[in-house]
Amino acid sequence: MYTGESTIDAILTARAAQDPDRRLIRFQDDTSLTYGALDLDATRLADALLALGLAPGDKVAVMLANGPEYLRTWMALTRAALIEVPLNTGLKGDLLAHQLRLAECRAVVTAPDWLERIEAVAGEDLPLLKHVVLTGRAAPSLRGLAGHLLDDLAASGREVRPAKRQGPNDATVILFTSGTTGPSKGAVLSHHSHFEMAKICVRAMEYGPDDVLFSAFPLFHANARYLTVLAAMLADAEAVLHSRFSASGFWDICRREGVTAFNYMGALLMMLQKQPPRADDTNNLVRRGYGAPAPATICREFEARFGLRLIEVYGSTELGTVTINTVEGFRLGSCGKPVPLYQVEIQDEEGRPCPPGVDGEIVARPREPDAMFKEYYRMPEATVKAFRNLWFHTGDRGRTDEDGYFYYVDRMKDAIRRRGENISSWEVEKVIDRIEGVQESAVFGVPSELSEEEVMTVIVAKPGVSLQPAAILDQLQERLPWFAVPRYVRFAAALPKNTSERIEKYKLREDGVTADTWDRDEAGYEVRRG
Repeated sequence: MYTGESTIDAILTARAAQDPDRRLIRFQDDTSLTYGALDLDATRLADALLALGLAPGDKVAVMLANGPEYLRTWMALTRAALIEVPLNTGLKGDLLAHQLRLAECRAVVTAPDWLERIEAVAGEDLPLLKHVVLTGRAAPSLRGLAGHLLDDLAASGREVRPAKRQGPNDATVILFTSGTTGPSKGAVLSHHSHFEMAKICVRAMEYGPDDVLFSAFPLFHANARYLTVLAAMLADAEAVLHSRFSASGFWDICRREGVTAFNYMGALLMMLQKQPPRADDTNNLVRRGYGAPAPATICREFEARFGLRLIEVYGSTELGTVTINTVEGFRLGSCGKPVPLYQVEIQDEEGRPCPPGVDGEIVARPREPDAMFKEYYRMPEATVKAFRNLWFHTGDRGRTDEDGYFYYVDRMKDAIRRRGENISSWEVEKVIDRIEGVQESAVFGVPSELSEEEVMTVIVAKPGVSLQPAAILDQLQERLPWFAVPRYVRFAAALPKNTSERIEKYKLREDGVTADTWDRDEAGYEVRRG
């Protein structure tokens, strides 16, 4: 594994000098990048960006899909000592303006697909934004902004490395939180934090030069950036990056590309497991998957069906990887034990450690400097609140067992308070998802006329299946405490999700009890107590 200086610029330089023709990455359209080509592109583009008047430390937003343009831009920004602000390609309007404004972006690199969105928010509200760099061949013409073509900039740049370099502990990126619960915060992260995250992955997965790592997650999130691309760079492996996940085509892609490992999130595993069984399910080179969560209901069956082992972790944008459930010490349903980099506890509302088996908030703190994020950019109050009592408060609910294994339970704000009882939406969802005919569900709290909350669920049925609310509640009564049985049931064709396939519950909460929602109280349905 690479042992040099922990910066993106340094590892790219080292790999390019060692083997310039070594291929780092392949994309969905069969384009690829070698270390030598990427190193040269990064140098030229870095020089051209600084020639625009940008200075080291300035923020540059990147709103691109997975592809060679993104890799070139990422590497060039770090070489120029500019701070990257990756933007979700689904952003538009106020949320897009919020991130550009909060991060004080002076330039944005984007594609024609999203140019209109930039134009719609540019102006007096974003006085610092001066440049738009566009992929493709048509030069942008935006009101009040200087337009440039990415390829033209790269061609005009000199093969001269900028004098200013970022060090391992310098800020290099502002990664915005997922925003599934409302307005997002920009987490400022250093190179060192990314390298620690990637090293944990490389060691656990035992990556080497013969491995091919696959991901369909977007490069504007940490997963693909640091657990696929940077992990491949550390291990001198190859990466395969697609822009979209295909459940039906996933294993054919793995076979065609010679994939030996992939990153996952729980929804991805569930979608793969629900595909019709095939005689060649085990006919692949994949030996391990890395991610979270590994649903206990399908984990072992999934491993046996596809002939691999799953490694489950717990982490966040701010922290990177905090706990890991390794192959050697795997405990079903757990997210593992703390990595050496972190001290981790479960704490109650007063900040006291919870005993095993008792739910509380997951808190963590690093054992060395710059292992985690530095701050929420220009949000000092949110930063201080997150670090109260010298622990970073994740906002996640969890527990430990007697052997020190950690278990993720729910987001704290997804815990529903009803009739004096705390209800884990995640636990209710697990029960609903086991009902025959249910594809997936989301559970959340809605305001109650009796104060506190009522439980509501939105359910997606499997294709061709007709479900009835009362029949579902009949089964839930057998598997849930009376107070956790939903009052409201609504069926939907799909659940709103972000690009990481996480359910955007805040949208469901905003919709609330709609006209097509079934109310068991109005229907006269009785829930047995006891």
